[in-house]
Amino acid sequence: MNTLLDKGNRTTEWLGRHSVDILRVSLGLVFLGFGVLKFFPGASPAEALVMRTLDTLTLGVVEGRNAVLLTALMECFIGLTLVTGRFLRTGLLVLGMALVGIMSPVVLFFGDLFPGAPTLEAQYVLKDVVLAAAGLVIAAKALSVTPLKGLQG
Repeated sequence: MNTLLDKGNRTTEWLGRHSVDILRVSLGLVFLGFGVLKFFPGASPAEALVMRTLDTLTLGVVEGRNAVLLTALMECFIGLTLVTGRFLRTGLLVLGMALVGIMSPVVLFFGDLFPGAPTLEAQYVLKDVVLAAAGLVIAAKALSVTPLKGLQG
């Protein structure tokens, strides 16, 4: 029984040391993957939504393909900072700004995204709630805050 408890303690210690870094790299790969897709016209399922959202948010200053390329650059930058851990605070700041844009279609185009049941675009946007939560955990560690303090028993 003690051997089982010792293994459990070692597993818990390992998770405590490595889980947030695994989350950081995983989130980085997601952002990098989605960002790279946006460099290829028609490859991203979110391309039309990105164009429409940035056109609306910037009052037409950033529109069309330029909106998609700007988003691609931001997402790739975020992804690279998360994967490598270099310039992490800057990457998290850009992530925070990007999440405002990523989540804004829920407010800007609610009726189009939720005509009854959520559309595929709505589901694409809503999954970003999980990405935002992951970003908060990573930011807590990067800013030297214990993210799971309230969960300790």
